[in-house]
Amino acid sequence: MQSEVKKSIVEKLLYVQQNLKAPKGQYNSFGDYHYRSCEDIQEALKPLLADVKAVLLLSDEILQIGERFYIKASACLQDAESGEKIVNTAYARETDSKPKMDAAQITGSCSSYARKYALNGLFCIDDAKD
Repeated sequence: MQSEVKKSIVEKLLYVQQNLKAPKGQYNSFGDYHYRSCEDIQEALKPLLADVKAVLLLSDEILQIGERFYIKASACLQDAESGEKIVNTAYARETDSKPKMDAAQITGSCSSYARKYALNGLFCIDDAKD
């Protein structure tokens, strides 16, 4: 995306959405399926973000709704030139317990899941089976 004309944040997002390739390179042998992780998406985004001079910011917020705790993850595409932003959010609920995981691991897993879906929404990543 080499051009002297300043692009809007929406045009930059369009470029990233059209050019992002984030294949499902991970495999879950227990469930017998391929998937892409949040880290896979972030790695695939880095060169495209450099092309459009934008940054990706991820953040989490813990919310209690009734008796349950949720992670609200936000994925923000911010234009490094103008400061304009586009944000997408996604939620994931913490499970009551998960065998072989302590509380911090449960929260971390929930955060990764919510962030992945915030990224999927922002960058139009189809998470259907291949």
